[in-house]
Amino acid sequence: MSHRGVSNWRPVWIWIGGLENTHAKGEVGILKVATLSNIGSSYRCYLHIYYEGSVYIGCLLFDDEAFCRQVMELLKCHCNRSIRDIGSLDVTFTL
Repeated sequence: MSHRGVSNWRPVWIWIGGLENTHAKGEVGILKVATLSNIGSSYRCYLHIYYEGSVYIGCLLFDDEAFCRQVMELLKCHCNRSIRDIGSLDVTFTL
């Protein structure tokens, strides 16, 4: 997955609340919410994760709207699973 030729997986996590900012990095935490952007024609998917008592948000950017929506539906089906497990999913069927 990429945006303008740059890989968009693993998201950069930004702390938005909870116990303390433990500076989450990589494939950590549990996916709680996956939503599409409602801003203009941008193809963005926002992920909310819980990690060590805090909440973080990350963003996946896409070049293609249809693919963005397809990934979003896949992510919604995997809420409450670890980001590591989600990152290991075989998504070759989407190609």
